[in-house]
Amino acid sequence: MVFTDQLNRQITLAKPPGRIISLVPSQTELLYTLGLDEEVAGITKFCVHPSTWFRSKTRVGGTKNVHLDIVRQLAPDLIIANKEENLATDIQALMAEFPVWVSNIQSLEDAYDMIASIGAITDRAAQAAALLTEIKSGFAALVPAAVPVPTAYFIWRNPWMVAGGDTFIHDMLRVCGLHNVFGDQMRYPSIEAAQLASSGCKLVLLSSEPYPFKEKHMAELQEILPDARIQLVDGELFSWYGSRLLEAPAYFQSILSN
Repeated sequence: MVFTDQLNRQITLAKPPGRIISLVPSQTELLYTLGLDEEVAGITKFCVHPSTWFRSKTRVGGTKNVHLDIVRQLAPDLIIANKEENLATDIQALMAEFPVWVSNIQSLEDAYDMIASIGAITDRAAQAAALLTEIKSGFAALVPAAVPVPTAYFIWRNPWMVAGGDTFIHDMLRVCGLHNVFGDQMRYPSIEAAQLASSGCKLVLLSSEPYPFKEKHMAELQEILPDARIQLVDGELFSWYGSRLLEAPAYFQSILSN
């Protein structure tokens, strides 16, 4: 069967894959939710959900430093990767030897497409369809902010880095009715304190990943934005685009209700 990934590449599989390697934490969790287990041969050291897999599955390195020798030993018949989370050099090397399906996700609709596609390629189409119905129902019930709130979503410190306008995080903010004040910039730009001070930002979200923001960091930003509300948030629920989307709408609602 022929499958098309989100880079519009085609890969051919003779049968449903029985030895899968996932190089993306949120997509690893998705495979678990779809009912796969023995079929998943390898994951990364950042694939922390489910915890049973994190403890028991073979790790093939990180998302950006895949150990090709371990991958070869596992002899996968499918590798699931992501354009942003994995290095192009690693993926190209793997493509030369194995079928690699690559996601490219900048919006909730992209995530929906990915879930359906991975369901199809792993012979779990019915499970993926049921999962999508539940996720979409949750987002349909989400009540966004009545008036767009100027918001900055921080992912790093020293330098300060925020989510730009072509990211999945940006689309999650949009779904919540939050206006990304750095939405006119791409990817994850570094910003200076002066830029933040003049941005009109009224809500600052400090993510738990990749930088582990804590309460002690809130005061630094409060000095720059004395009138803004500053809140620590669960980065997985803003940036994981697999089955963790089941939990996202209720979590977003709780933030909007504060």
